[in-house]
Amino acid sequence: MDNYILILLVVGALLLFVTLASGWISRLPLSYALIYLIIGIILGPYGIQLIKIRPDAEFLERLTEFVVIVSLFSCGLKMYRPLNALAWKSTIRLIGFLMPISIFALALVDRWLLGLNFGAAVLLGAILAPTDPVLASEVQIQDPEDEDELRFGLTSEGGLNDALAFPFVYFGLYWIKDENWQNWFKNWVAVDLIWATAAGIVMGILVAKAVVWLDKRLEQSNLDSMDELMEDFIALSIIFLTYSLTELVNGYGFLAVFVAGIVTQRSYRDPERPYAQLEFIERIEKLLEVGTILILGTILRFEPVVYYLPQSLLIAGLLFFVIRPLGAWISTIGDRFVTRRFLFGWFGIRGVGSLYYLFYAFGNGLKGELAEQIAWITLTTVALSVILHGITTTPIMNWYERQIEKRMAKLAPYLKIK
Repeated sequence: MDNYILILLVVGALLLFVTLASGWISRLPLSYALIYLIIGIILGPYGIQLIKIRPDAEFLERLTEFVVIVSLFSCGLKMYRPLNALAWKSTIRLIGFLMPISIFALALVDRWLLGLNFGAAVLLGAILAPTDPVLASEVQIQDPEDEDELRFGLTSEGGLNDALAFPFVYFGLYWIKDENWQNWFKNWVAVDLIWATAAGIVMGILVAKAVVWLDKRLEQSNLDSMDELMEDFIALSIIFLTYSLTELVNGYGFLAVFVAGIVTQRSYRDPERPYAQLEFIERIEKLLEVGTILILGTILRFEPVVYYLPQSLLIAGLLFFVIRPLGAWISTIGDRFVTRRFLFGWFGIRGVGSLYYLFYAFGNGLKGELAEQIAWITLTTVALSVILHGITTTPIMNWYERQIEKRMAKLAPYLKIK
């Protein structure tokens, strides 16, 4: 029988299972991503060998790229807070302090413990430092009225650091190609650090406002003949137009798409429109998550995983248990809610964003034994994150909700209006 038909059968059964059992699964100490990873391994070379094809790096780069931009727009649509420093204080701390700490701490570990050259060390640090907006949905904002600081901080961090890690990825790639940094450093600062970031912000604002303005004008005119079933495709058009136009002007498309999500959410007078778009995009995001993590499970190979396992465990262990928690603790100094500071450190989930940066590096000069080393450390670290965070997310978040209730109960007498 054709393997394609069998794959459709397995995926269909998987989707039916996770849908019908979603209420039961949500109460268990495991995530959907962990289920998909296990099924992917079972379908792969070390299971029933239903999926034997190993996709090339370019296909995987495009797949993960698409998954990330959809997820970043979804994160942007969830940002309901006012655009001021006080409202976004957690985000500023996590992006301004924690991400650089993570990148350079990982780079030092890579340099001194793994023996990588400085460029490769920074590249691996930039690949693994960003938290994932795709696999971290369980700890992100769940609805427009969710004001929880932990969920907001993790959602906004996931939306921004997948974009803002790009300059450091370029830095590492430039250094690998040319160790004489004086040949390219000025260009890196001017183009990859300043221009690309500014262009991403500006394009995210302009494209989203233009599309929403056109949508609203058409709705107000007598020419509005848009099928209601097609309305949510406006969200996809904003994603594609924003990303492509930003990339055409050498800006960061990831950043632009996240900004576009924020602008879109604030540009409609009817709050139901962006909320409907969010629901539509989240469904696409969930479906893409299934395919991406299944593929991750099928491409894992026993021999290279074992060969690089000591290095992978060293990096993953330091990242999950030392670098991220310590960096989060330093970055959130002043926050009196100790539980939240601890959880900012623990929920540093690695996933599709790291995979994208890895495959992007493959297409931009990373090759040979160094590429193999960085690849298997990254793939193993992501797999370990899926397992470790997948098992702990549900019980820890349930515990966190109980802590919030206790905290609010203690503060209740002081919050009463006299």
